[in-house]
Amino acid sequence: MAGFVLDAAALSRLMPMHIAIDAAGRVLSAGPTLVRLLGTDPAGADFMGLFILRGAGTAPRVADLTRAARLHLVLRDRPEIAFRGQAVPMARGALVNLSFGIGVVEAVRAHGLTEADFAPTDLTVELLYLYEAKTAVLDELRALNRRLQGDKRLAEEKALTDALTGLGNRRALEMALEAAEGTAFALAVLDLDGFKAVNDTLGHAAGDHVLVTAARRLEEECRRDDVIVRAGGDEFILLMPGMDRESAAAERLERIIARLGEPIPWAGQVCRIGASAGVVLSGATPDPRADHLLAHADAALYAAKRAGKGQAVVWTKRLAGD
Repeated sequence: MAGFVLDAAALSRLMPMHIAIDAAGRVLSAGPTLVRLLGTDPAGADFMGLFILRGAGTAPRVADLTRAARLHLVLRDRPEIAFRGQAVPMARGALVNLSFGIGVVEAVRAHGLTEADFAPTDLTVELLYLYEAKTAVLDELRALNRRLQGDKRLAEEKALTDALTGLGNRRALEMALEAAEGTAFALAVLDLDGFKAVNDTLGHAAGDHVLVTAARRLEEECRRDDVIVRAGGDEFILLMPGMDRESAAAERLERIIARLGEPIPWAGQVCRIGASAGVVLSGATPDPRADHLLAHADAALYAAKRAGKGQAVVWTKRLAGD
């Protein structure tokens, strides 16, 4: 078969990352992509002065390049740029064709390479398109997952929150009581005195304003770990972890009742309410199940109402016979 010759321009079109060297290892020509990476045309330079051949001796010859099944090279001045390649003998030396291998994505990003920097037949461009498409899809999936997780958290919070006051609801109380089982705590049921009169005389908007104001005052008077629940209507329930003394529970509720009794401005008028409360300690009964504790706190609340309202009563066994 008759031989044929490719000039440097043809080689550059077919192999933009080629480098042709003579028998002495001097660069005869280089593809435009390599010239771009090197920052200058390497023609006339010593090949091994430009590259380090991994796994080779200290002074590999041109014949060593052509005998290797695959070359692993890095730029001597920029060892972060690595190549895979293959060399074939030519009449005047060798032709080395290089690629980035699996590091092509990082190379494209680091050096701003485009489709024009690769051979038209190189599948690298198609692989890059697939990689970018996959990356875009994965980014969108991650964003969607974050939105779904956020929606899930919002839905869970909404399911546990009273819409009007922003306090917890009955379900939140059930979960808090389950978590507190076996520990010392106080459970109080609190009812607003005079709330119905506000609703009847000033309307439901005023009543809602009173409930929201009462909720904020409860939050201000309670500790961070306390659970505050609007059980419905004008009834609130407080779970106070670690509170195991009757006197401490009574003092807390007296302070809360006094705060709730402060006037509440509304549309140029003043809403006046009070509060009554019943409280039970988890250790005060041999059966500290949630429903029993709530029943005891309710009994203490009714006792406070009968005693004239505006006060707190702590449940004792004496009330069990009322």
